[in-house]
Amino acid sequence: MKEITPAHRVAEIKEYYFSRKLAEVAKLNAEGKDIVSLGIGGPDRPPHQSVIEELCAEAFRPDTHGYQPSKGLPELRRAYADFYRKWYGVELNPDTEILPLIGSKEGILHISMAFLNPGDGVLVPNPGYPTYTSGTKIAGGKIYYYDLKEENGWLPDFDAIEKLPLGNIKLMWVNYPHMPTGTPATRSLYEKLIAFGKKHGIVIVHDNPYSFILNPEPMSILSVEGAKEIAIEMNSLSKSHNMPGWRMAMVASNPQFIEWILKVKSNVDSGQFLPMMKGAVKALSAGKDWIEEVNAEYRERRVITEEIMTALGCRFDPSQQGLFLWGRIPDEIIDVEEFTDKILYEARVFITPGFIFGSNGDRYIRISLCATKDRLKEALRRINNYMTK
Repeated sequence: MKEITPAHRVAEIKEYYFSRKLAEVAKLNAEGKDIVSLGIGGPDRPPHQSVIEELCAEAFRPDTHGYQPSKGLPELRRAYADFYRKWYGVELNPDTEILPLIGSKEGILHISMAFLNPGDGVLVPNPGYPTYTSGTKIAGGKIYYYDLKEENGWLPDFDAIEKLPLGNIKLMWVNYPHMPTGTPATRSLYEKLIAFGKKHGIVIVHDNPYSFILNPEPMSILSVEGAKEIAIEMNSLSKSHNMPGWRMAMVASNPQFIEWILKVKSNVDSGQFLPMMKGAVKALSAGKDWIEEVNAEYRERRVITEEIMTALGCRFDPSQQGLFLWGRIPDEIIDVEEFTDKILYEARVFITPGFIFGSNGDRYIRISLCATKDRLKEALRRINNYMTK
C-alpha cells in the first residue's frame, strides 16, 4: 500500500503546548497527585446569572436550534457596536464593520487565510501568543519575528523592524495589554502602530481580549484617527465576561476587510448557536458593576500570585495587567522548562514556562490568576515547602 502522508502544513506545526501539557496534568490527577493548575488563562467563574438565564430561556424555545448566518444575529452585532461606543468611544457600523467569531483563536486563522498568499510575510511578536505563529504557518505565510524585550518595556522596536524586508510583509500581529508580559496599552503605542502600518501598507491586527482585566482604562486601537483604514481588532467575551467555553468573539474593521474575512468564515462554519448569541447580547449590556466585581476577585488573587512568584525567587513588574503574572526566573536556574517541570512533579503545581511564547521568554514563567484563592494559597504552601527543602 502506498504510504499516506499529511499535508506539508501539518509538519510545520506542533500540537498546542497546553493541549499536550494539560493531558499530562490530567494523568497526574488521575494518579491522585491533585495538581494545582496555574497554567491556562481560562476564567473559572461563571458569567452573570442573567446571561445563563437568557441562554436557558432561548434554548427551551422550539425555533432556536437551526443554522444561523455566519454574520450572526443583527442584534448581536448591534450589541458589539454599543459595547465599543460605551467603553472605547469607537463608532462601528454593525452591518458592515463587525463580524462575530467563534472565538478569537479561530479568528486568527480566518484573518490569515483572508489576507495571506503563500510566502507573504507576517510580523509576529516574540514573545507572543503561539497561535499567531501556527496560524501563519497553516496559511502558508512566512514569519518574521519582532523582538519584545524587558529592557525595551516589552514594546516593539520600530527601528529594528524597519530593517526587515517590509515590502514582502502583509500583516503585523499585536496584542496590548500584552500576553504573556502584561504590558499595558498606551495611546502613543497605538498611534505608532497605525502610522507604521499606513507607511508600509501592512495590516495591523490587534488582539484585544485583556483590556478589562485589572485595567482601569480600557482602550481600542480603533480609537486612533484613521485606524480602520489599516487596522483590524479582535475582541472576546472569554476573559472579560467569564465565557471562554462559549466561544463568543468578534472582529472589527473597515467594510472591505470584514467582507474578505467573511468570505473565508462563511465557508468554514455555519454560525453560532442562537441561544448563546442571545446570552452574549445580555452579557454585552453589563455595566461597570459587573466589570468591577470581576476585577475585585482578580485583585485578591493577584496578591497571592505575587507571593507565589516571590517564593519562586522570581522578579516581576507590578504594573502588569491581564489574567497572568509574568516573572523572570533566578539567574542560577539554567533551564526554565526543567524548572517548571520540577515545580509540577515535586510541588504539584503547574505553571507555564515562558519559552512557549518565543525565545525571548526563555528566562521567564507565567502564572495564571484563574484559580480560586484557596487553590492559590495551597499552591503557595506547596511551593514554600518545596523551595525550603
